[in-house]
Amino acid sequence: MAAQSARGTNHAERVFAVTQAFIDHGGDPLGPGEISAATGLSDSAVHRILQSGVYTGIFVRISRGKYKLGAQAAELGFHALEDDHDLSGTEAKEILERLRLKTDGGLVFLYMKAPFGYGRQCYDMAVGDSDLVELGMTPREVLSVTRSLRTGASGRTILAYMSERVQRLVLDEPVPEEAGPGVYTDNDELLASLKEVRDQGYALGLQECMKGWNSCAAPILWQGSIQGAVLLLKPAYVMPEAPQAVIDATVDAAAQLSSLNGGWPAD
Repeated sequence: MAAQSARGTNHAERVFAVTQAFIDHGGDPLGPGEISAATGLSDSAVHRILQSGVYTGIFVRISRGKYKLGAQAAELGFHALEDDHDLSGTEAKEILERLRLKTDGGLVFLYMKAPFGYGRQCYDMAVGDSDLVELGMTPREVLSVTRSLRTGASGRTILAYMSERVQRLVLDEPVPEEAGPGVYTDNDELLASLKEVRDQGYALGLQECMKGWNSCAAPILWQGSIQGAVLLLKPAYVMPEAPQAVIDATVDAAAQLSSLNGGWPAD
């Protein structure tokens, strides 16, 4: 995998890029040179970030010049979402609500990468008057449960833009028992679907995440780096296949959310 250049000049963005390098390598210990290659940051910038991060608990220094993530890294991830990439404001909420209305009452969810591991976490939603009983989940459960990236249109959308190493790790995970009948169980087919997601810029799910519900998802990318996905759900009997209008509306909503932090998407 080619190194991605950390083009952001904000210090928080550079710290987040270093943190992301550890996440992309499965949390394994890394040396400054490896981090520099993964982020595009200079050796001196990486060294300064690591030294200050050790002091604050974001990183931990171990033997032979290697570092790993510290306990404070999780808090940093949440602050990065809230401060540098603010999707909790009115504008983001309005984007989700407009998607719900454009799709005649579809259920809309905003998923972000989990701060640790390889999963996704629901960050916000626009579900109208629905109490989510038809999904078999309460709003609290939806917001707090981290789901596998190998399951569902939003999971595959996020996974499609992650490193090959992360993809292999996720494919080694078992298929979640609660997955729907349309879930990809064959890893070769799942990998092929990830390429298709990257080629077309969205994913379609047919009863993939749960029985009786079809979906469409599109990626949220900031400076070319995947951060999350917008998911549109409708009952399978209402939407046996996603019409082009639903696909276009979902992709457009993801593009608007991406543009809140600098552009959609980097070529």
